Amino acid sequence: MSRVAKKPIALPKGVELNIQDTSVSAKGPKGTLSLVKPAGVQIAIEDGNAVLSANDASLIPMTGTVRAILANMVKGVSEGFERKLELVGVGYRAAMQGKDLSLSLGFSHPVVFEAPEGITLSTPTQTEVLVQGADKQRVGEIAAKIRAVRPPEPYKGKGVKYSDEVIIRKEAKKA
Repeated sequence: MSRVAKKPIALPKGVELNIQDTSVSAKGPKGTLSLVKPAGVQIAIEDGNAVLSANDASLIPMTGTVRAILANMVKGVSEGFERKLELVGVGYRAAMQGKDLSLSLGFSHPVVFEAPEGITLSTPTQTEVLVQGADKQRVGEIAAKIRAVRPPEPYKGKGVKYSDEVIIRKEAKKA
């Protein structure tokens, strides 16, 4: 069996896992997430832990995948996920307009980004954007869409970058 699939998922207090024939849902203080359960993957709750097993040897890789997604769901509904973006450049700033994010990134117009359902956008400072939510995949997707508006360039490093991202700089053309 897969090493990932063997590891049980600890269910923290306040997190409820509802297992049905075709789906699994996790409910916690940060919200509710659901997953379509593949056929042949069994999920059971033993001693406050969720344990996964496969009916067939060919489904072992899928069991590891389902376990990783389920662990992210449990962490998301209990703690949540966040992704921090930084704006680097003169005059580059972010501001909240209600629930929408307004970005001034050197274009002739401000770029307005609407926060989708289940995602919270905030600006701790003018040059930082915080994307928070329960679904890890959606948080990463929204952060990537905001970054794609003006990705960092390699010469001066200007643009929207992840806070932990390292921009590899190029040397300018020599005359």
